[in-house]
Amino acid sequence: MAPRNLTRVSEFLLMGFSEEPGLQSLIFGLFLSMYLITAFGNLLIILATISDSHLHTPMYFFLSNLSFVDICFISTTVPKMLQTIQTQSKVITYGGCITQVYFFTLFVVLDILLLTVMAYDRFVAICHPLHYTVIMNPQLCGLLVLVSWTIGVLHALLESLMILRLSFHTVLKIPHFFCELNQMIQLASSNIFINNMVMYFVVLLLPAGSFIGILYSYSKIVSSICGISSAQGKYKAFSTCASHLSVVSLFYCTGFGVYLSSAATHGSHSSATASVMYTVVTPMLNPFIYSLKNKDLKRGLKLVFGKENI
Repeated sequence: MAPRNLTRVSEFLLMGFSEEPGLQSLIFGLFLSMYLITAFGNLLIILATISDSHLHTPMYFFLSNLSFVDICFISTTVPKMLQTIQTQSKVITYGGCITQVYFFTLFVVLDILLLTVMAYDRFVAICHPLHYTVIMNPQLCGLLVLVSWTIGVLHALLESLMILRLSFHTVLKIPHFFCELNQMIQLASSNIFINNMVMYFVVLLLPAGSFIGILYSYSKIVSSICGISSAQGKYKAFSTCASHLSVVSLFYCTGFGVYLSSAATHGSHSSATASVMYTVVTPMLNPFIYSLKNKDLKRGLKLVFGKENI
């Protein structure tokens, strides 16, 4: 067996989107704006659900958890990219890269699981309205969030430990703006068969499995809505699901699109550009989607700004 010397690197190079000096200021301003909008928008949703007692329901409990995860999600990647542009240094340490992989994987899985839990919540609310408060009790809601966090932590830990067993070449350039799991695995100089098997198994089990569960929930929801006699009842039932369905469509379509395109264009900047959609744009749009036609959430926001008496 060949000796495993010169295989432990101390740093990686994040190549980002473009090496053109003239574009760096534009990219910095754009991503700083998106980061601030995302953090502020999702924080408002959290504060609104806390301030308004009418929002102390399972639906908004899960939404506030999703908003918190989205803040953490975007904070895992964008601040480091902004620092890279500001300091003109593309270097990220080996430990920093592993840490970024861990937290990025954690919050991606949490996003997936929370969207699935929210689909189940809407399924119970529309298909079993008389038993909704009994089924979706506070204990079950807390348990669902706790299980989501447990699965996310364990999965992120597994993927990080799997990377630690790999060896790398001395000079490593990551054609991305953050340390993405698949990119790191492909850059390894050792055998990556086990890593790929674990990664693809998880992709089939978590994202694909959750997506099937969401589709099943909404097939039952649509069937129940079609059975409602009044047009007003149909509209009310559909409006409670429209925001969540929009976020699910945006997240899964962009996420699957990125991984399908990265398989065809591995090593190029195109996958990094495509990743912006589900890592930055989706968390930024979530507050707008959920609050656009949501009167309850708008009332909660008014309470946050003191425009309505409690």
